[in-house]
Amino acid sequence: MSRAIIIVLDGTGIGELPDAALYGDVGSNTLMHIKQKIPSLRLENMCRMGLGNIEDCGNLYDKADEVIGFYGKAAERSKGKDTTTGHWEIAGLCLDKPFPTYPNGFPKEVIGEFEKRIGTKILGNYPASGTEIIKILGAEHIKTGYPIVYTSADSVFQIAAHKSVIPLEKLYEMCQTARDMLTGEHAVARVIARPFEGEEGSFVRTAERHDYSLLPLGKTLLDYVKQAGMEVKAVGKIKDIFAGQGITEHIPSHSNAEGTEATIDLIKQDFDGLIFTNLVDTDMLYGHRNDVKGFANALNSFDKKLPEILSAMKKDDLLIVTADHGCDPTTSSTDHSREYIFILGVGANIHGNIGTRATYSDIGRTIADFLKIPCDINGTSFLNEKQEEKL
Repeated sequence: MSRAIIIVLDGTGIGELPDAALYGDVGSNTLMHIKQKIPSLRLENMCRMGLGNIEDCGNLYDKADEVIGFYGKAAERSKGKDTTTGHWEIAGLCLDKPFPTYPNGFPKEVIGEFEKRIGTKILGNYPASGTEIIKILGAEHIKTGYPIVYTSADSVFQIAAHKSVIPLEKLYEMCQTARDMLTGEHAVARVIARPFEGEEGSFVRTAERHDYSLLPLGKTLLDYVKQAGMEVKAVGKIKDIFAGQGITEHIPSHSNAEGTEATIDLIKQDFDGLIFTNLVDTDMLYGHRNDVKGFANALNSFDKKLPEILSAMKKDDLLIVTADHGCDPTTSSTDHSREYIFILGVGANIHGNIGTRATYSDIGRTIADFLKIPCDINGTSFLNEKQEEKL
């Protein structure tokens, strides 16, 4: 039986990429800056896997004398720094052109067409934090019934609505309308439903968020695994990120704790194929809100669960823990940052330093080789490379 497990700690980058200046991210270093602000953060189990042995990380995190698996880091080859781009690249699909973004809001023709299709005006249409925009426009939304449309530095078209004003089914219908409309030059990566509830002054977003992602622009690792007759178990946001493509089973989760437990439960099952998990709290709850302490606590909680994850694995399993981009909570920005990602793994007789990889896709290519699946995806496998310890 062959299974590969990918766990993505969303937004946990490890330092600016060479082209960070093009994205306004010079100086970003999510994992290192959190450690500088919270010196007590040890991440002992991730360090046992080699976190402190990765180039530059050893300046703050403990180096392991004997790494239990393999470690390295990877650059993003695709253009962009959003969740969809990062995950698609991990799965072997690189983008030469970034998804469109709207720092000044969506063009009049886009909003005009959307209003025509949904039969009502909208509020907002500017980049904003999701929690802040409902504070600012929530009362007017309740008064008028108009949905709140906003974006961010990412390629997203987000629609917020109070559940008592626009029922969930209607909100989801509006999002599907936007998804169908946003094609060509305006093909954003994700349309996102952002329901909220509560009274003015205490509005809160609910867990009924739903993402309407663009279909992958080519075949990914997930498609090839499924095509080979194996299982692809998606935990958390993975189904939304890949628009359901290449997935055989979806396990929803509403927190890192739920997602981690679901992953452990899947590891204990018997099947061939892939478990792909996204743990979103680090990004959504803490990175975007510049909550350094919350980010550190989320990392620490995951680190404490690693021994349970490792003990649940079967002898022939391959585990890779990684990220999809940065989201440095110590900077003035509340958006993603263009960063390297770490790669920590156990299994497949890979040991030591796999170095700095040219693309996130090396992860997907390695897993395809491990599962013995012929495929046509980007990346260079490190499955049979000779690794060296660099302490």
